[in-house]
Order: sequence, then C-alpha cells, then structure tokens
Amino acid sequence: MSDPLHLPYGESADALDKVVVTPLSAGWSYAGLRIVELAPGESRSLTSGPQEFVVLPLAGACVVECEGHRFELTGRRDVFSRVTDFAYVPIDAEAIVSSAGGGRFALPSAHAGRRLDPAYGPADAVPVELRGSGRATRQLNNFCDPRSFPADKLVAVECITPAGNWSSYPPHKHDELRPGEAVLEEIYYFEMARTAVDGLRPMGQGFAMHRVYTPDGQIDLCEEVHQGDVILIPRGYHGPSTTAPGYDLYYLNVLAGPGEVRTMEFCDDPDHSWIRDSWKNQEPDPRLPLATAAGPT
Repeated sequence: MSDPLHLPYGESADALDKVVVTPLSAGWSYAGLRIVELAPGESRSLTSGPQEFVVLPLAGACVVECEGHRFELTGRRDVFSRVTDFAYVPIDAEAIVSSAGGGRFALPSAHAGRRLDPAYGPADAVPVELRGSGRATRQLNNFCDPRSFPADKLVAVECITPAGNWSSYPPHKHDELRPGEAVLEEIYYFEMARTAVDGLRPMGQGFAMHRVYTPDGQIDLCEEVHQGDVILIPRGYHGPSTTAPGYDLYYLNVLAGPGEVRTMEFCDDPDHSWIRDSWKNQEPDPRLPLATAAGPT
C-alpha cells in the first residue's frame, strides 16, 4: 500500500480519468488536478464551478471552447519536446475540450473567488528559467506563475530535470504565514522518459525519488515515483526530486492557498540552505534548456 501522500497512477481515478485530485480528496481547501486522456476525435464537456483551471497539453493538440472563445492549442508531442501553449477557464464556466488526434491534457485547478475572463496563453510568452547549477540544474517553464499569467488563486509551473540531476533542492516549505513564506498546498504530477537517442525518447520509462518531511517526524516520505504518479504536499519540507541516470524527469507543480496575493514564497530547510552559495562556483548543466517554445534545443 502506498503512503497517503503518494498516489500512484490510477490510484486516484474516478469514472472518467486515471488521475484526479480535488480539495476534498486531498483533505485540504484549494489545489486540484485532473489528467484527461482523449481518444482521436473525442471531446469532453467541463464545468468549472468554484474551481478556475488551465487546460495544459501534455501530449497532443486540442481545441478549447469557452463562452464564445475558441482557443486552438498547438500542444506538443510530449512534455520534453517543447514548451506548450495553454488555455485558462474561469470559475462558473462551461468549456468543451476536443482533440482531433487525441492526447493527454492536464487540468491544474484552484478553488477561487474572483472571476476572470477565459484566456489563451501563447507558448512563446512562457518564461523559461534555469534554476540551480551543476547537478542541481533544472528548467522551469513558468506558464502560470504570479508574474507571467493572471489568475485568482492558481499557480502552476513545469519543471524538467535532466537525467542524473536533483531538483526541488535545497528542500523547502511553504506552510507558515511570515515574511518570505506563504501558506500553499502543492501537488506534484510526474512524467519521465529515457534520455533521447537519435531523436527518440521512449516516454513512461524510468523512475525518480521524491522526499517530503516535517521536523517533528509526522511526515517522513521518501518514495520511488513513476509515470503518472502524484505526490501531495499539505505541509513540510519537500525535495529533493532526483532522477536516475538515463532517465529525464518532468513534473507539474500546482499550488494554491488562502493568500489574497498569488505568490510562490518559500523557506529553505536551514540545514541545507548553504547549498545555494555553492552554486556560484559551478556552471549550469549545458543540457538545459531541454526545449523551448520553438522545440528541442
């Protein structure tokens, strides 16, 4: 049996989808995630209710229709092939997602109170950031962070960690309201693949490790994660996420909390915060960025 914070692929399934996290199922108040898989020519009608959400292509292209808007999402072959465009659906809205070729689409969501307009997020407007250095270098696609795209409560970013590297490092937390730290619930959704050889990248192969813990020992998690797995983080330090040599790692972070202003403020584990200073004498991993809106680099 898995830890209650670790949801292997299919364990959180409902009648429609294999990966479903709601505030109710997670035992918290704000953050949610659904992974929708559509066959070629299939469509799905969605009602947002009190949850704002984003339609984010993981594999494939789709069309999102909402309140007279029609957003044609170019999408991508897989999460490692390029930075994707996306669509935003506000609370109290109905949307139809259809895909001529089929695909897999993430719906990161947050319980919200302010209603915005439906919107399109172009891929070339997504800020790509390299964070860390040396074997702790990773790529952040900040498609729905507080600086790059408007929402009421939802914050969502993608992280790509090349084979053998560490990310979410040093370990950090966001469970106290104080200067430099906010209260945020967080979801990690994982995908992975063998490192590309001659342009081929077998998706779904490999594994990674992820750590979550609290100083009082009430949470002490170190789990092997695989394609489609989810980790829930209600509180405590989380990280590192480490991927084995030979396998590239992707995860989608979904964050939301009670604050009136969207933020990603966090506090490092003081035992490991010194590591940031060590990066000054290291070069970033030359394999990154792995891909941009234009495709593989």
